[in-house]
Amino acid sequence: MAADDESALRRDMAAAAQVRALLDNEHVEDAFAELEASYIAAWKVTPARDADGREKLWQAVQIVGKVKSHLEAIAANGRLAEWQIAEIAVRPKRFGIV
Repeated sequence: MAADDESALRRDMAAAAQVRALLDNEHVEDAFAELEASYIAAWKVTPARDADGREKLWQAVQIVGKVKSHLEAIAANGRLAEWQIAEIAVRPKRFGIV
């Protein structure tokens, strides 16, 4: 594996650690939950004739979920990068190369 590849894996690991710290932070968890709950509450009280308003609130709920899913994917990629680096470390070298 090239040094650039390993460097990219290490960047993925660092990003994952930062994102995992964010996701594990109770204030961030609360923010996601509060945003979703407030959008749903607002959606429930929209008048029947306000289809555009309901659609925008539904989209907002979906976006909150997508942001959280994206952050979780970054954390998962970091775990994969960690596993790949561990595999590189135990791989036997032949003729001085990996």
